[in-house]
Amino acid sequence: MTTPQDPMVHVIDHPLVQHKLTLMRDKAASTTSFRTLLNELSMLMAYEVTRDMPMQEVEIETPLETMTAKVIDGKKLALVSILRAGTGILDGFLSVVPGARVGHIGLYRDPATLKAVEYYFKMPKDMPERDVVVVDPMLATGHSAIAAITRIKVLNPKSIKFVCLLTCPEGVKALREAHPDVPIYTAAIDRQLNSHGYILPGLGDAGDRIFGTQ
Repeated sequence: MTTPQDPMVHVIDHPLVQHKLTLMRDKAASTTSFRTLLNELSMLMAYEVTRDMPMQEVEIETPLETMTAKVIDGKKLALVSILRAGTGILDGFLSVVPGARVGHIGLYRDPATLKAVEYYFKMPKDMPERDVVVVDPMLATGHSAIAAITRIKVLNPKSIKFVCLLTCPEGVKALREAHPDVPIYTAAIDRQLNSHGYILPGLGDAGDRIFGTQ
């Protein structure tokens, strides 16, 4: 559903999405369980995020006759993972759209300023022909998402969407102000950020929980 305040912010409130998110939030969830749930949840979110993907008709042979049927061109979709935690969502999306091309942008958050610092950038070719979905588990301060989208826009893609598991009012506000043309897809909008830039109640550091580095 979209939020009443902003039709560009989509909260995916399907019961299966919310159930798996609750299990992921639990601090007792193991690294293996967290990864599995993230993959499953990302696949479910991918269905909603790709709902408006353009389709084309092709001719095929069924066991009984010739017909025209609709297909998507996954090769025109670019999934861009914000390293390192975005990899967890990327895998789920690729399970649904295996033909998508993949880009990576490496950003880390300076602990003093909370600003995003880029260290890696690699995108597919022909970006002006592609619809881009940027993935990162958390939209907290918004600095990483803003920096990533700003960098990608230089390549002039057809469209950009941003997908995260969790966000908060501060993150939504920051990204909407910086990139009002980019829709946000999330499983939940949590209460607030704490003084260290973490989402409350949140689920902790997504990267640490995915890779077991806590």
